[in-house]
Amino acid sequence: MRLFIYLRDFAADGQSPHLGICKAVHGLAQGFADNGNPVVVLCEGPDDSVCDVAPGYQVRSLSGVAPGRLYGSISPSLRNFVLENSKDALYVLNGIFHPGACALAGLLRKLDVPYIVAPHDPYHPTIFSKNSLLKWPYWILRERPMLNGALAIQVLDARHGQWLARLGVRSAVIETTNGYAPSDVLPAEQLRWNQDGRPSAIFMGRIDSHNKGLDILIDAVCGVSRESRPKLTIQGPDWGDRAALKAQARRLGATDFVSFPEADFNVTSASLIARHDIFCLVSRFEGFGLAALEAMLAGRVVIVSEIAGISPHVRASGCGIVVTPEVRAVRAGIEELLRLRPHWKEMGLAGREYALEHLRWQKIAENTWREYNRLMSTAAHVRAPARELVAL
Repeated sequence: MRLFIYLRDFAADGQSPHLGICKAVHGLAQGFADNGNPVVVLCEGPDDSVCDVAPGYQVRSLSGVAPGRLYGSISPSLRNFVLENSKDALYVLNGIFHPGACALAGLLRKLDVPYIVAPHDPYHPTIFSKNSLLKWPYWILRERPMLNGALAIQVLDARHGQWLARLGVRSAVIETTNGYAPSDVLPAEQLRWNQDGRPSAIFMGRIDSHNKGLDILIDAVCGVSRESRPKLTIQGPDWGDRAALKAQARRLGATDFVSFPEADFNVTSASLIARHDIFCLVSRFEGFGLAALEAMLAGRVVIVSEIAGISPHVRASGCGIVVTPEVRAVRAGIEELLRLRPHWKEMGLAGREYALEHLRWQKIAENTWREYNRLMSTAAHVRAPARELVAL
């Protein structure tokens, strides 16, 4: 089996993957390579290029990103690559409501080349509530046909399969969680826990209010009594909502408690998170929550939304609180964590130990490769009779 992972906006040099989806693709690809299973990550850019990131891990950038090209079309360079690399191949297409992935899936179906779709976010009802007039037609005409033509849908939490079934997706569902890179692990001697003074909380990630529930988080923090209210930092690249969230904090008279520093890509996420006491991820919909995993590795206590794929691991390790993405529930979760302050070190270390043992990319990649081989073997048996009939 030859494995090709497609993510249109992956870095051509394989370096500095800041976005969660890029971190996830990089981590899984590195895990495959570390296990001796070669992988090629495909992306698109202005020029063709090849980068050997590590032994067995290559990034191929295919030209096609140019003015005038339709976002949902396939570049000649990508088309030629697929035509030349279709035998014994499996393609993994990353992204949700991604025209490029849909277009590539259409070509693979025509060529009878198997593919897996890794959306990274769940098809939870709330994902359709924003821009619904665009999303529902796209879902019916393009997204669902792509998913139903896939060998499998790769989800970050097996529970997310229920939303696919409710929407009429019949393809198999496999679970591949996210993991950590060695650079995400802070040395134990650097970890500290604050037992005195006003605590601090942080959200780290893209500033997308609807997806990440940041409006909910600000309302919830401001609902905590002023005496015990933690200071909240919201840090990350602005996806268009920072100004509205700042205005929300002003209306609530909470500018002393809520700050919005610029994203800092010169320091690891784990190091930034370790400067705070509580990590918050109260998304309306969330595939996994890599930043929450980085918080666990930093020994922080966390409050996470129940929809996030990280939430079963938070429950299993006892390192935090799982809530529904509603103001009242989030406020209650924060207040519960504040009551547990004497146990933050114990909880944080439990979360760190759990993550180190269960969420290594190399182990995740080993299980995923085994699942890919099983799917390919099953698909070969199903397609073989059809090919024999055509030959007759």
